[in-house]
Amino acid sequence: MNGDTCKPDFEALYTHARAEIARGTDRGVSLQLVASLLHREVPYYDWVGFYLAVPRERLLVLGPFEGEPTEHVHIPYGRGICGQAAERLDTFVVDDVLGEDNYLACSVSVRSEIVVPVFREGLFVAEIDIDSHSPEAFDGSDRAFLDRLATVVAPHVRNDF
Repeated sequence: MNGDTCKPDFEALYTHARAEIARGTDRGVSLQLVASLLHREVPYYDWVGFYLAVPRERLLVLGPFEGEPTEHVHIPYGRGICGQAAERLDTFVVDDVLGEDNYLACSVSVRSEIVVPVFREGLFVAEIDIDSHSPEAFDGSDRAFLDRLATVVAPHVRNDF
């Protein structure tokens, strides 16, 4: 991890995220509140968003996010880090996106990324995607926190396309 990046208190952040989810007036609002919270509270989470799964089309659609706008509003399974996570149904942590052949650049500032699948009742419904401007920003504590958070946000994913 980059030496100037401090890890937050993930337990407190998890508690705060659960409160934000409960505060949401509908599913989309709950996810937006979580994206905003993570972006605001974790200094190295420079872009936080949800991609919603459309399994019958093998496509991800951009959902609520916080950070710079992205042109990647639709991502086919298998394409980029998000698409690979959707295809393999597994978490991806990329320490340096510049070394990835299959990376979809959202910003020239992005250096590392973590993508965590979200499952509801055993079905893949979305993923949490986080970009950082710092290389090697994500470690096991980020992954454990986001895996745990994925189970809490799962009931609030709205992907009825």
